[in-house]
Amino acid sequence: MPHSTPLISTIVAGLVLAFIFGAIANRFRLPPLVGYLIAGVLVGPYTPGFVGDMDLANELSEIGVILLMFGVGLHFSLKDLLSVRALAIPGALVQIGGATVLGLGLALLLGWGIGAGLIFGLALSVASTVVLLKALQDRHMVESEKGKIAVGWLIVEDMAMVLALVLIPAVASINGVEGAALHDPFIDFVERFTGPLGLLGILGVTVFKLAAFVGFMLVVGRRVIPFVLHYTAHTGSRELFRLAVLAIALGVAAGAAYLFGVSLALGAFFAGMILSESELSHRAANESLPLRDAFAVLFFVSVGMLFDPSVLLTDPLPVIATVLIIVVGKSVFSFLIVLAFRQPISTALTISASLAQIGEFSFILAALGVGLGILPPEGRDLILAGAIISIILNPLIFMALDALRPRLENKFGKDMPEPAVATGRTEPGFAPAAAPAAAENVPEEEPAQATAKTGHIVLVGYGRVGTVVAEALREAQASFVVVEDAEARVNAARARGFEVIVGNAAGSRVLNLANVDMAATVIVAIPNAFEAGQAVEQARKSNPGALIVARAHSDEEEEHLKTLGANVVILGEREIALGMVDVVNRDSSAIAEITAADAVESALEPIVAAAPERKLVADPNLLAEAIEAAHIQHPDTGPAEPPYLVSSLGEEPDAEPEQEYVSDHPVSELVEMTPEQRLAPLIPSGPRPGLPATKPGDPFNPEVPPPVEEKV
Repeated sequence: MPHSTPLISTIVAGLVLAFIFGAIANRFRLPPLVGYLIAGVLVGPYTPGFVGDMDLANELSEIGVILLMFGVGLHFSLKDLLSVRALAIPGALVQIGGATVLGLGLALLLGWGIGAGLIFGLALSVASTVVLLKALQDRHMVESEKGKIAVGWLIVEDMAMVLALVLIPAVASINGVEGAALHDPFIDFVERFTGPLGLLGILGVTVFKLAAFVGFMLVVGRRVIPFVLHYTAHTGSRELFRLAVLAIALGVAAGAAYLFGVSLALGAFFAGMILSESELSHRAANESLPLRDAFAVLFFVSVGMLFDPSVLLTDPLPVIATVLIIVVGKSVFSFLIVLAFRQPISTALTISASLAQIGEFSFILAALGVGLGILPPEGRDLILAGAIISIILNPLIFMALDALRPRLENKFGKDMPEPAVATGRTEPGFAPAAAPAAAENVPEEEPAQATAKTGHIVLVGYGRVGTVVAEALREAQASFVVVEDAEARVNAARARGFEVIVGNAAGSRVLNLANVDMAATVIVAIPNAFEAGQAVEQARKSNPGALIVARAHSDEEEEHLKTLGANVVILGEREIALGMVDVVNRDSSAIAEITAADAVESALEPIVAAAPERKLVADPNLLAEAIEAAHIQHPDTGPAEPPYLVSSLGEEPDAEPEQEYVSDHPVSELVEMTPEQRLAPLIPSGPRPGLPATKPGDPFNPEVPPPVEEKV
């Protein structure tokens, strides 16, 4: 090439290899992130061939962490964070302490010092932000109660690591460690006026910075960030709106790191959490989604680049011990802590599996320890090896704990009170509350059981479309079962009394639980065409004769779903257009009559309110005033007058004496009646004649009955 392009080369090599090996991993039913890590190993400095720029890869991965935490913050309000503080704060602190002690013990066995052991243990105690959130997102658990606890736990760990990153250089400097003069710029600024700060002084300044950042975001950020985004949205430019979202996420994260000394991830999380209170949060999340996913892939590639595979051969036993501390030690601590707070078995298992890995903060701590000369390079290699192996094992741990959960619940579940799942947000505290109404007392999770229905309807998805379909099926008294994997929607469907199969319909196991091979109809109501296509394909394989109905947003999606086996595909935009045309083409006279009746009813409302207990008397003057006040516009054309009021040519009907009509209904009942019900006593009963009573030229005789039409 005519000039060096390390940035482009690193991005291209990382993304292309990540795609190739991610697809291979998916083919063997492994998580794609395993392929991403292998791609990183191949472009790293410890394998032959192309070597990417590790510094650039690390910086690119930080963008992925920022966007990922910003997206989580968009779905995580301050109330959610406070609602899990009773468990997240003590749980995270106890788990960090337990893992640190285990790491310290291993370090002492390897002949390292106490300082090296403490840094090594801290590095093994903190979970990876990206791995944890990706695992929760793949299982649609970020917004569930278990997901909120896991994210709150992670935030506490991040705050603890921020303190550790500031205190480690300070402690090393106080103890006279050579090269430990690695201070925070803000602390250096304070020391210009106060002199050298001791350990307690540095700790106090760090806590003050964290409190200042949180206060600044809650006071200033809560006003400025939504205002900027709303102003940009009103410009009507999607390009500017997307740019505003990225600028807010990256700008707040960088400002938090440079001005307050907190991590980039924590700053981005608070920016998203502040923005979550805006009605534009959903749109902001959608705009940042593509870049977030792409840079998250680069994060795993950068982790793979740090791994030296030879350590598996040179130090196998220390590597195994490190992995056991991460996977087993941390999981056991987390499991027991959650159970100690009287949470369900399923919640304890989810938290344990989520935290059974380490990531980006571990690498930062390892680099800091090696740079200060406290941690030996072998410790950094063990941390990297433990991170790679634990990240690869994490999806398998989730699968193993899912299989283990029914046995644990059968053995311990009856002794553990399950908190009731409420429809609103969880309030602070985790004491078991009294059970609410039966419709809301929905268990968090139940062992998977197949439905006994046959000849039924399988409804995939219980979102905006699925809820409407389910209610219509209920009114029609149809036999159906709902397939849904989002916990909030599962609880909502069960609260309505519907039978729900929990899981992703893209997998054959979930559809087998829904007994799809014996179903008459499958309705795929999820909006994502890719997942919908997988569900349609699996349903068609299981039941070739079923009627499959799906939804789409474009002609391409419609063709894609039909190719995979859908019989009928409803195009949402097309149905909206047809509905609009139907409204425009309605009979204008009918619309005018409805408008006139509504106008009369509105004009009579003040009269009814003035005398609610009076009988409504048909006073011509009063009624005329009301009609005149309503400004009723009659259509120029419309249905002909009733035949019994049509006179013969040149004749007029005899005027009948007017009779005062007094309604038998009180005014309060008349207000609730429709115009047709109010006028029913005034309209003659019986069938309307099909022909006029007289012929042109004959004298009018109201007694002459109309001729009877002869049916041909």
